Amino acid sequence: MDNSVRVLSTLALKGAVERLAANYAASNGVRIDADFAPTLALLARLRDGQASDLVILTREGLDEMAREGRVGVESCIDLARSYVGLAVKAGAAHPAIATEAALRATLLGARAVAYSRLGASGILFARLIERLGIAAEINARAVIIPSGFTAEKLISGEADLAVQQISELKQVGGIEVVGPIPLGLQTPAVFSAGRMTAAVRADAADHLLRYLASAAVAPVLRETGLEP
Repeated sequence: MDNSVRVLSTLALKGAVERLAANYAASNGVRIDADFAPTLALLARLRDGQASDLVILTREGLDEMAREGRVGVESCIDLARSYVGLAVKAGAAHPAIATEAALRATLLGARAVAYSRLGASGILFARLIERLGIAAEINARAVIIPSGFTAEKLISGEADLAVQQISELKQVGGIEVVGPIPLGLQTPAVFSAGRMTAAVRADAADHLLRYLASAAVAPVLRETGLEP
């Protein structure tokens, strides 16, 4: 039997899970077989019947899966908190974003802003620019990607600002994170994990859940832009 545990995870945890996987395999003899996508895409795949032992989603997404009976309620655990931030290409000037007024001016002055359609960050950003009254101006020249890492559009030159979870921005080389969107303008996303009720390797999933929630992984979460 393949000694692995199947994980479907939101992109925000990709950097952390990939960094933890080698140590976990070495210590426990179990390989983490992970696939990463935005939460909304993962929810669709799970509802279509895609198999997994463990899932890492936004807390809201995990609660939906638990209500539908796809995830064991008793297994659900919060892993990390994440904030949405802005990034520029490495070497570019860091614009002012510390206040609502500064952020608004920076967004309006950008040639193009890249954000994601399906990710939690993209949903927050779409609401934010509506609230700031600049949605039409920003979207007229925005680079909106269906999924993936928005900071890649900085490297390609298609955008000069990228918006996403800080943990996702930090997974792209050649960029610099300017900082978070002002905390008063956002609610941090909470990413949580749970065991699928149809898990083939339930015991392995439970062991991995305990590991991911342990103090041992906290430094890696912080290094990848997350708060344990």
